[in-house]
Amino acid sequence: MLKEGDEAPDIHLRTDTGEEFRLSALKGKRVVLYFYPKADTPGCTVEACEFRDDLRAFAGKGTAVVGVSPDKPEAQAKFKRKYDLPFPLLADEEKAAAQAYGVWKEKNLYGKKSMGIERTTFVIAPDGRIEKIYNKVKAKGHAAEVLAGL
Repeated sequence: MLKEGDEAPDIHLRTDTGEEFRLSALKGKRVVLYFYPKADTPGCTVEACEFRDDLRAFAGKGTAVVGVSPDKPEAQAKFKRKYDLPFPLLADEEKAAAQAYGVWKEKNLYGKKSMGIERTTFVIAPDGRIEKIYNKVKAKGHAAEVLAGL
């Protein structure tokens, strides 16, 4: 289990445009890396749109925002277009990043157990270390909470 102060695992995934993305390419910049369960679902839409609406404030603090879910790049692209999301959405189809960050977990919904993303956000410092972890995130108000913590 990752904890604050740990080196952030590098991730290498495809973006919503199909391009290659490496987290290590953003070293030297603070990064908000947020994991969400599924593109274009109610909670994930609220969370993404709040990050979109606050993006100028994040940029003003030298912070990039990157979203990650197990969706395919095509689903990420559709979600991004539909809500005009101005930051990269990463396709973690193999759940490698989710597993590296410890957010691929057994979930229990109405007595039914299944594996899925536990909504979690990591703030990664410019030196590549995890500065802050937000576990079991509630989508509404989360972007403002992260912004206030920077």
